[in-house]
Amino acid sequence: MSLPFRLCVFALAIGLAACDSEPPPAEPGEALSGGSASSTRTDRGAFSMPSANLPAARRLDFSVGNSFFRNPWVIAPTTTTARDGLGPLFNTNACINCHVRDGRGHPPEPDDSNAVSMLVRLSIPSDGSPQHLRLLQTLGVVPEPTYGGQFQDMAIPGVTPEGKVRVSYESVPVRLADGTTVELRKPNLQISQLGYGEMHPQTMLSTRIAPPMIGLGLLEAIPEAAILANADPDDRNGDGIRGRANRVWDASQGKQALGRFGWKAGQPSVNQQNAHAFANDMGLTSTLLPHDDCTASQVDCLDAVNGGEPEVSDNIMRLVLFYTRNLAPPMRRQVDDLQVRQGKQLFLQAGCQGCHVPSFTTAADAAEPELANQRIRPYSDLLLHDMGDGLADNRPEFLASGRDWRTPPLWGIGLTERVTGHTQFLHDGRARNLLEAILWHGGEAERARQRVIDYDAGQRTALLAFLNSL
Repeated sequence: MSLPFRLCVFALAIGLAACDSEPPPAEPGEALSGGSASSTRTDRGAFSMPSANLPAARRLDFSVGNSFFRNPWVIAPTTTTARDGLGPLFNTNACINCHVRDGRGHPPEPDDSNAVSMLVRLSIPSDGSPQHLRLLQTLGVVPEPTYGGQFQDMAIPGVTPEGKVRVSYESVPVRLADGTTVELRKPNLQISQLGYGEMHPQTMLSTRIAPPMIGLGLLEAIPEAAILANADPDDRNGDGIRGRANRVWDASQGKQALGRFGWKAGQPSVNQQNAHAFANDMGLTSTLLPHDDCTASQVDCLDAVNGGEPEVSDNIMRLVLFYTRNLAPPMRRQVDDLQVRQGKQLFLQAGCQGCHVPSFTTAADAAEPELANQRIRPYSDLLLHDMGDGLADNRPEFLASGRDWRTPPLWGIGLTERVTGHTQFLHDGRARNLLEAILWHGGEAERARQRVIDYDAGQRTALLAFLNSL
């Protein structure tokens, strides 16, 4: 670390004005977010490209996996036997409906009950019984007895949907140090038209939007030891950041494993994440999850015809896994721009890298050779952090508390609007832009948040320029 940079950090720490010295140049290879797998595309299709280093001979599997990700599944029985079995209860009929152009979902507008790229997770507190303890070990939660672990607002003919979901908002003003007021919006979830009676009185609900699909195989290829090296549950370095690993159930191995995927790091692998999405979002069974998510109260769901056992064949699962592992992160833009470099310096001075760790090197034995030995820059530690009361969903999942969230990767975040047509961030899409997302941070991120609040307008603009370059 250079002396001018250390002086800048020291000046900020004691409350002096930030330094105006020339920021350091971009690092060699800094634009390559996904190493040699990075895509150069920056238009609406920026999140849908294969790993740039994927040989032509292997791109056919990518394209076939893409077709199963994009094309709708249909109700059984049908002549389209490879794609039938939708439901009986579901949220959508195609992966791409939630992951818009392989990007980020969004909550419904306040007057819209179509929550197609947002879902609601359900669970209840454990009563300590052996049954509940088994569920906690394998699912990380105890599902709501009548509606299961995920609220499904659509159904095939002859089966009653579970209900309707709406979101309204209330204003939460935040005043910045220079006098600027930012109006945040706090979501209020409403569930109505319940199809199977009242929910358990202690039901815990968590609203989630679909995250971007880019770089999942690279995140999976980060060595476990490299992730755990950033864990600091006892805050031994005194920076207020207590990154912790989630330990979750790996169904394919029949044992606990490091959680990496999902808003609370509740899944250990891309394949298991895909299987749960097929099961919960579309009602499609697989070898890993062979039963529909129908509870004992949902008799019509239990009796509905299926599309085969399993409905998603092992070969289709393989192809979708190959596709989702190889969606390339896009290269960064304008890494040498002065304002972007200033914004990076402010990002570091605020301490954001304490959770949004800039880089890792993937393992030599990655699942796909193109993903091995890559210097990647996801800006995430994949660990859990207490984000404070403001973002708490109060719903535990394995070792994650109701205030914990996994640090989301930031790569590609500056292309969100270009790809998906919106800029709604955080786990429930409440933030309408990146500044609002920062101002919702609390808990372990409170110090960083306060430093951003203290920045002047020019510094905030530079910080956002850096984030939008990712």
